[in-house]
Amino acid sequence: MSEPVPRGPGRRRRSRKPDSGAFVGFAEPESHPRCCIVGAGCSGFTTAKALQDRGLDFECFEASDRIGGNWAYRNPNGMSACYQSLHIDTSKYRMQFEDFPIPEHFPDFPHHSQILEYFNHYVDHFGLRERITFESTVERCLRRDDGSWTVEVLGPRGARTLHHFDMLLFANGHHWSPRWPTPRAPGEFAGIELHSHSYRSPFEPHDLRGKRVLVVGMGNSAMDIASELSQRPIAEKLSVSARRGVWIFPKYINGQPADKTVLPSWIPPRVQRWIAKRTLLRAVGRMENYGLPAPDHEPLEAHPSVSGEFLTRVGCGDIAMKPAIEAYEGKKVRFADGSSETIDAIVYATGYDISFPFLRDLDLPIEDNHLPLFKRVFRPDIPNLGFLGLAQSLPTLVNLAEQQARWIAAYLVGEYHLPDAEAMERTIERDERRYLGHYYDSARHRMQLDFEHYVADLRKEWERGERRAEREHNALPVPRLSSPVVE
Repeated sequence: MSEPVPRGPGRRRRSRKPDSGAFVGFAEPESHPRCCIVGAGCSGFTTAKALQDRGLDFECFEASDRIGGNWAYRNPNGMSACYQSLHIDTSKYRMQFEDFPIPEHFPDFPHHSQILEYFNHYVDHFGLRERITFESTVERCLRRDDGSWTVEVLGPRGARTLHHFDMLLFANGHHWSPRWPTPRAPGEFAGIELHSHSYRSPFEPHDLRGKRVLVVGMGNSAMDIASELSQRPIAEKLSVSARRGVWIFPKYINGQPADKTVLPSWIPPRVQRWIAKRTLLRAVGRMENYGLPAPDHEPLEAHPSVSGEFLTRVGCGDIAMKPAIEAYEGKKVRFADGSSETIDAIVYATGYDISFPFLRDLDLPIEDNHLPLFKRVFRPDIPNLGFLGLAQSLPTLVNLAEQQARWIAAYLVGEYHLPDAEAMERTIERDERRYLGHYYDSARHRMQLDFEHYVADLRKEWERGERRAEREHNALPVPRLSSPVVE
């Protein structure tokens, strides 16, 4: 049985359905909307937990035969970018769910296998596994004339079924559709090319021992992979190509995980960035002191690159820095500074595109990874469609959807009401100026937000929405129109 749902930011508790242990809204449960959750990664199963706590009727479809999404190594659905040596860059103190602490014996920065173990314990502790329909891929979602949804699902052995829902909640992640360099430099490359999404180890999918390897990019995956391959028994030579310099944050400062101490949300972001710069300069110094290109931006004006090893590898001469690729010339790669290198394999750690192939019938305004959403969840014109975990959150993404899902559950039982569409559009513009305005222009920075400031803002909006709901006598914003019909 689920534990009592934690209180939202409101001022009073809602009624409890007798003996159920779950909070319900003001309307009778049978009138609550039926919900569809797409994906059973960390955003999907914590959403299932939030809906279950409110006594809401839902189905959760997962394409794989297991939970965990991106953190399920060798996930059969082919969408995991997890490599064998991967450890999370966020410390365990910042990634745990509020009502299910991470095991104390876990290291500060757990291995992917430990994170998946933690996720499985969460799912089983709250009785969620039996609420997930595995090996079921959502193929298409169609909005019906009455506003409800028909969801086409491809199940085991190719069986196709149609399901009817009132609310769609997408938790399918955004690290599964590889983004390749665009525009691509001219010429043809005669060696091995792969995206970091396909990288599993120095030996899989290609044996890179003794090869001259070029890693393209300076994000977290690029630094992990470059540090691993640059070890002398592996690559003959390891180079990293970057269009610009970046600030590299250490995992530890003064013997503690760098993200363990959190500045309070009342400190303005501009001041927090100033503090971060001073702290970083004291801890590691300037990037050019290591032989890296000087960043053309301040710390936290880009999504942070975090590594406890990369700077050491560069300083030891195991990693050579190169500028952007200018052209491919067979096994030769020419760079923007006029130099060239003989390269056997290129690993492109160039990020991901957000994609919703099952929403192809909707005109979603996605441009260069930018999808404007109210509080990173709602489209102002579609009140029964929500997105979970669709952000680049600092310092943590793992429990972002936990906060969002509780808010959505309050909405679905009539405890919270959204503002009107015009007000949502104004808020989207204001939030994007606040969260994105200081970042340099890049597809990598279309979904950035600061976790602490975001949660504080969401709490205030929740309180405003409770007052709106009270004025409307807590009517259900998404009425139940569908029936549990499977065709």
